[in-house]
Amino acid sequence: MASQVSTEAEPRTPACNTALVVLKGALGAVLGFKVGRSCIGQRCSVGNKGRITVHIGDRGAPTSEEFEAVLRLVNEYIEKAAPIFQFDISRADADAAYGDMHYDKSVPPESVTSLSMVYLPGLVLSASQQTFLSSCDGMGSLNFVKAPKYRVNKQELEIQFEVTPPEVFPSSPATCSPPAEAEVQQLNQNVVRRSPESLGVTASTETTNEKKAAKAEERKPKASAAPAGEEMENGEAGPALAAAEASAPKQNVTPWEAEADDEFNYDALVKSFGSYYIEEDIIARIERLTNRRAHRFLRRGLFYSHRDLRELLDLYERGQKFYLYTGRGPSSEALHLGHLIPFHLTQYLQEAFNVPLVIQLTDDEKFLFKQDLTLDRCHELAYLNAKDIIACGFDESKTFIFSDLDYIATMYPVVVNIQKRVTFSVARGIFGFGDSHNIGCQAFPAVQAAPSFPVTFPIPLHQDVNMPCLIPCAIDQDAYFRMTRDVAPKLGYRKPALLHSKFFPSLLGPGGKMSSSNENTSIYVTDTPGKIKKKINKHAFSGGQETAELQRELGANLDVDVSIAYLNFFLEDDEELEVIKRKYASGEMLTGEVKARLIKVLQELVGAHQERRAQVTDAVVRRYMKVRPLAY
Repeated sequence: MASQVSTEAEPRTPACNTALVVLKGALGAVLGFKVGRSCIGQRCSVGNKGRITVHIGDRGAPTSEEFEAVLRLVNEYIEKAAPIFQFDISRADADAAYGDMHYDKSVPPESVTSLSMVYLPGLVLSASQQTFLSSCDGMGSLNFVKAPKYRVNKQELEIQFEVTPPEVFPSSPATCSPPAEAEVQQLNQNVVRRSPESLGVTASTETTNEKKAAKAEERKPKASAAPAGEEMENGEAGPALAAAEASAPKQNVTPWEAEADDEFNYDALVKSFGSYYIEEDIIARIERLTNRRAHRFLRRGLFYSHRDLRELLDLYERGQKFYLYTGRGPSSEALHLGHLIPFHLTQYLQEAFNVPLVIQLTDDEKFLFKQDLTLDRCHELAYLNAKDIIACGFDESKTFIFSDLDYIATMYPVVVNIQKRVTFSVARGIFGFGDSHNIGCQAFPAVQAAPSFPVTFPIPLHQDVNMPCLIPCAIDQDAYFRMTRDVAPKLGYRKPALLHSKFFPSLLGPGGKMSSSNENTSIYVTDTPGKIKKKINKHAFSGGQETAELQRELGANLDVDVSIAYLNFFLEDDEELEVIKRKYASGEMLTGEVKARLIKVLQELVGAHQERRAQVTDAVVRRYMKVRPLAY
């Protein structure tokens, strides 16, 4: 029979061969990718060391918890001495029953008509002529010898490992009948079958790999000088890689600036930042756990990316409450509609899950970064902005709003612990700090990171130092929390989970988000009905045709039409929205008709907000900002 795999010059032992197969299956089970045709390369070397490279699809970079879970799953099979089986089968029968499950990236030549299969029930099936152990305990133990490497551009994961088998161990697996088709196909799906939580891995677990990666990070040269194709270790997007890809020629996304020549490439941000898409099963699970319909922002993919949301929902389902954290940098007296997006989703989450919430007002940040603002003015703006935030409908008994300037004494021990563990080279690589930035700017990220940890709120959260945290924010704020999640294990804290939103577009069209510095790009919550109408009619970028005749003939380009984008955010009725889109795209509706519907929606939205804000007195603000135990 012709060889099924490429020959290797390195020594192949039964223990190393077994480890390669078991590790491939464990990676598929924990990371949730199809293992069929996923293995790009594998090799063994002296001392029972090996390397495997797999293509894991577009799911993004694995987290450190997932790597720890893979190790635990492999060693779970070792500890229970799981038996390994082999059987022979014709290639035609194998392909008919199992599809491509049993193949690596390179398949055997057509001349191979019979296959030898190695099978570990519940984990993996693979075609191979190598010799294997009779059971998994013959591997002794398996550990990673280097931090795993994830190549963003190729979606490839490389793991180097070592097994420690006993000196003598039988290496002849028992034979078995070919397993049933359904039994095998369930092992070859884009579905997570063993989550980190199910394997006892929590977000506060500090793994050996994390320690190694942290030490390696400290030894790295200036992060901003790294090439765009650098490999990432430890499952988080490398700072230089995120900066390089996010600032590609047509797109620039930082915590302070978000611009694109055309539309934002949100897929590129997910890949470069190493986050995950919010998939339909997550939305369905939220609806099941809360017994209510998902918010339109979730239904329509406006919040589209996450970190560790699945794990957070696992904890909630087991009875573990979490708290919400979001915030606002007060640089103007009034909020625009873009500022409302995270607050509207957060209000829904607070009500749906019945959980506490902390809202940070970063008056210190705005003073440090805005040269034209005084410290007193920033503090004043924080209290003014708090009124608009309260008007979003948060439950007073479950909400604590705080100004950094007011609450810094309580936060400061957490802040300095974070600062001590983040090198300047890392901060520079993430945030792009240069010689012209004042030292306050360079120190501030730790202040925004601190509320991610419940120890920062001993009174509001009842001394619960293990409470998980969920942060709804725009995708441009992810840089802060990549740093936060990296430092969390070093402090023994649980990593926060995140929900990322797409940008709320400028009235002027694709390629920018709303700006407080340009009134014509924004609809403010203080705008009158007449002003809203004027701004939409005059400034809202249209995807419709230049004349009514052409519009009737050709229809509109919905991808660039601002009115459609705004209706997507704020029109609650899904059916009406789809009708408008269909008619506008086909030419049945004109631009003026679509703008008229949007004007009515926004006038009602802003009018209702203004009515609620009118009820928020200074005394109400003081109640929300009082340090007190929250009810949950």
